[in-house]
This record gives sequence, C-alpha cells and structure tokens, in this order.
Amino acid sequence: MARPVVSQSATPGPRMPESVLRRRPAEVVPPPRPAPPRPPPARPPRPPGRVRLPVPGPQRGRRQVPLGLVAVILVFVGLFTVALGLGSATGFNLRDFFKGPDQPPPRAFPVLSPSAPERLTIPAIKVAAPILHVGWAEDGSVGTPPLKRHNEVGWFDKGPTPGQFGPALIVGHADTRTGPSVFHDLGRLKPGQKIEILREDHRVAIFRINSVEHFNKAKLPIKRVYGDYSRPSLRLMTCGGTWLGGERGYSDNVVVFASLTDAREP
Repeated sequence: MARPVVSQSATPGPRMPESVLRRRPAEVVPPPRPAPPRPPPARPPRPPGRVRLPVPGPQRGRRQVPLGLVAVILVFVGLFTVALGLGSATGFNLRDFFKGPDQPPPRAFPVLSPSAPERLTIPAIKVAAPILHVGWAEDGSVGTPPLKRHNEVGWFDKGPTPGQFGPALIVGHADTRTGPSVFHDLGRLKPGQKIEILREDHRVAIFRINSVEHFNKAKLPIKRVYGDYSRPSLRLMTCGGTWLGGERGYSDNVVVFASLTDAREP
C-alpha cells in the first residue's frame, strides 16, 4: 500500500472542520455618515448707502392724525378758550384780538440828555404854560403848583426830565373856585395828538399821545404811571370825575400817556 502524500502546506495540529472553514467571519458595517448641510443661497449684495427700515403695516380700525394738525388744533382751542374767558369777564371783543393796534409804536425813538423843562405847549387844547418845579407834598403825594399860579404846570423834579428814559411827570390844576385852570380840558385829548416841551438846553422835545385814561384815585396803576422806563415818555396828570368836596377834591385822576418821537431846535 503506498504512503499517503502529505502536502507541504499542511499545518500540524488538529484540522478544523470544512463546515467551519467555509464560513466567513462577520463583517461590521459602520452606519452611513450624514450628508453635510448645504449652504444657503447667497443673497445679492445691497447697494451701498441705503438702509432699509421695517415698515409697519396698516392698523385696522384706527386712522392716524398728522402731528402738525394736532398741534394746530390744540393752539386754536387754547386761544379761543382764553379769549372767550376774557370776553365774559371784561367785555373783551374777540374780533379786536386779531385786529392789532391802530397805530403801531415807532420802531426807533430818540433819547435826550437830562435838561429841566421850561414851557409846555399842547396845540389841540390851546395850552401854552410855564413849567414850575414841584417835589413831594406834606402828605407824601406829588406836589402841585400853588393855587395863585394855577395857570402854570409843575414838573416833578424827583423823576426824569422830558426826553430821558422813563416817565417825566407834569401836573396841573383842572379848575379853581374862580373858574377853569390850565388842565381843564386835558380829558379831551386824543391819541396821536402832539405835545411839545421846551427845555433849558434850548431843545424842544416832541411827544405823541398814546392814550388818555381816567382812574379812581384809590386804584391808580402806580407802576404803569411812574415805573415804565422802557423808553422816554411823558405823563400829564390832573383831577377829574366827581367832586367829593372839602379836602378830598375830585374822585379821579385824568392821566395822559405820551411817548417821545422827535426833538428839534426852537
């Protein structure tokens, strides 16, 4: 019997069954990798220098009113409310509120250096009177010319001279027991009429009347009569109203308010 031929590649040791050799070892398959995310499509570049702001959509059921119109409405409501309140309290006419002054004040005015007044001339009531100096009376009021010189007027020498800044005050009597005096017709003067005052420096200060007003002596507007230093002005003052008798005299004061408008050589 021939010997069996032994293959050179055979390995020593026990041989594994063919059934086992024919099987392949198990394959481990890794899970599939997720696909990388796609980049978003590129937006077209915006032109430089332009900024887009969000625009709010319209609101239903509510209509917006322009702010300018609201402001105008509020101004007119306040204006007419104030005007109607003044009208009910003082008889103020609303139409006069929009009319403006009949004669606007001058835009510029002269100012004179101090110089005492010498003579007063009011052509409208035919007054041409010398001017005396008066100061304080014993009762603390403004003094007046003596009755024996009732046809002369008195300049209050504790205040401005006519033509200086502030109100120059000139006083005079309306009448005496024997008849009318220098300022008897002062209340007849009208706005716009002329008053001239000759001064010691030989210059004539020319004033124009702003208003002629009557005040109860107990309610004289002191600040307005004596305290207005906004420009050169003049106050002419005398008595008026009801005669109360005795030392009380008349009930009112007649005050002429005038402003300096020009000056000239005599």
